[in-house]
Amino acid sequence: MIETRSLRYQYPGGPSLSFSDVAVPQGATLLLRGDSGAGKSTWLALVAGLLTPTAGEVVVAGQALSQLSRAALDGWRARTLGFLPQKLHLSEALTVERNLGLAFYAAGLPEDREAIRRALDQLGVGELAGRRPSQLSGGQAQRVALARSILMKPQVILTDEPTASLDDQAATTALRLLETCAFQCDATLVIATHDRRVREALPGAMVYEIGQRAASGQGTVP
Repeated sequence: MIETRSLRYQYPGGPSLSFSDVAVPQGATLLLRGDSGAGKSTWLALVAGLLTPTAGEVVVAGQALSQLSRAALDGWRARTLGFLPQKLHLSEALTVERNLGLAFYAAGLPEDREAIRRALDQLGVGELAGRRPSQLSGGQAQRVALARSILMKPQVILTDEPTASLDDQAATTALRLLETCAFQCDATLVIATHDRRVREALPGAMVYEIGQRAASGQGTVP
């Protein structure tokens, strides 16, 4: 679950962004929509604990982020959140398997190679474990990044424009994979997007419009 209350963020020397309150139940899907520059990425960063709010409160998976020290927040994030950024950030110096192994290092846990294999197999890319990122197609790299994001069985999965560079068929496949992985983890899924195809593919999702009051209607954040 995700709850935000009276949330605001002031960029140093830049704009001040205010966000209406949100309450997303555990296991639900939220579409985070808005024009470029409206604050979608900022909201994701606040919920992930990567930015500290200027005002307001963020509670994720029952944890008030303001109660965690920076060190504790890093470990909590690694164990609780799965994050699929717009740029996939796979290290070319490491194999696919070793890239996933970094998730355990970030969480302060011993590497579990069997769990890594299961996550890759679940996404249909188990045979790519020994490859480098440059040896992957775009679709393969996205599946590897998704495998990394669900490796710790997160309670929340945050994604930033996951269909932006995909054709219709690939976009549909990516959304189905996200839905399936979130369901298997019983995770709250957040998709930041301005892609109309996402809304059409997920008609039952909650919608939060950044930059204006949430729109009225079924499935919309109050």
